[in-house]
Amino acid sequence: MKVTREQLHTLISNKINKAGLPREQANIVADVLVHADARGVHSHGAVRVEYYSERISKGGTNNNPDFRFEKTGPCSGVFDGDNGAGHVAAKIAMEHAIDIAKDNGVAVVGIRRIGHSGALSYFVQQAAKQGLIGISLCQSDPMVVPYGGAEVYYGTNPIAFAAPGEDGHMITFDMATTVQAWGKVLDARSRNAKIPDTWAVDSNGEHTTDPFAVSGLLPIAGPKGYGLMLMVDVLAGIMLGLPFGRNVSSMYHDLTEGRNLGQLHIVIDPAAFTNIDSFRKNINQVMSDLNGIKPAPGVSQVMYPGQNSENNERNSEVNGIEIVDEIYDYLISDEIYLRSYDHKDPFAS
Repeated sequence: MKVTREQLHTLISNKINKAGLPREQANIVADVLVHADARGVHSHGAVRVEYYSERISKGGTNNNPDFRFEKTGPCSGVFDGDNGAGHVAAKIAMEHAIDIAKDNGVAVVGIRRIGHSGALSYFVQQAAKQGLIGISLCQSDPMVVPYGGAEVYYGTNPIAFAAPGEDGHMITFDMATTVQAWGKVLDARSRNAKIPDTWAVDSNGEHTTDPFAVSGLLPIAGPKGYGLMLMVDVLAGIMLGLPFGRNVSSMYHDLTEGRNLGQLHIVIDPAAFTNIDSFRKNINQVMSDLNGIKPAPGVSQVMYPGQNSENNERNSEVNGIEIVDEIYDYLISDEIYLRSYDHKDPFAS
């Protein structure tokens, strides 16, 4: 099923609003989800609406949060999300970080007590659109087998980065510290498709291609990904006085309670370190250089990080966004949710 960006935004916003989130906040959630679907990152798009709607309707997302921002230094601050919608809190917190970076060259803003905030690329692009470098990282619930271990401890703990070039161009990448994000497994389930055997393990610790058999994800590049997810947990969890490691709340444990997740935004003004025009020109040069690299056999072109998603987004403006029929049917239905995620095992189907 193909829909326009505008149609998908309306469908998502309507469903989130019906679940109980005020329209202004529902529109922000829809902005972030449509951003993901348009870029081809369907794991963080409309597939998430049913889960969000159930949590909102059951009170696990605070529909009327008391958002508070406290500056803790010239270049730092903490945003309390009061367990509101993570997408909304993360967007507002990034706005604070952008303002601080414009004034002081650098900003580090921690976000406490929020729900799942979706694709981090959305937030770092907020900064890049203002001519700034954006970095964001956040916690997620324990679903990853640490390197050498047989039990889950960390989450997929993603990291995103964006840097502005000339004429509206930017380099953006958004990555989980696992071989693949859990949402990609959800996407495979929705399509009844197999997954590569390098993504995850089953209950016996064996590599699996069955998305319904997954009981643990694998760190990217073994010990290197393991180290990165630890770093994210320290910066977005321990440093903000929040639960960490296996104590991070599950998405599905109790949908009547807030999740108390942490996120960290870092924003840098390149003009505080170099000539901004040269910086932007050099970012464009990097993009051009990478595209010009001789491709390996079987590869048509070397792409810079995030270019494929950028191409998808550009294509979606002309040809619409492909979503699974089952998800579309749910979005146009009168039901807030069709199946319950509450108290399910995080790896449940």
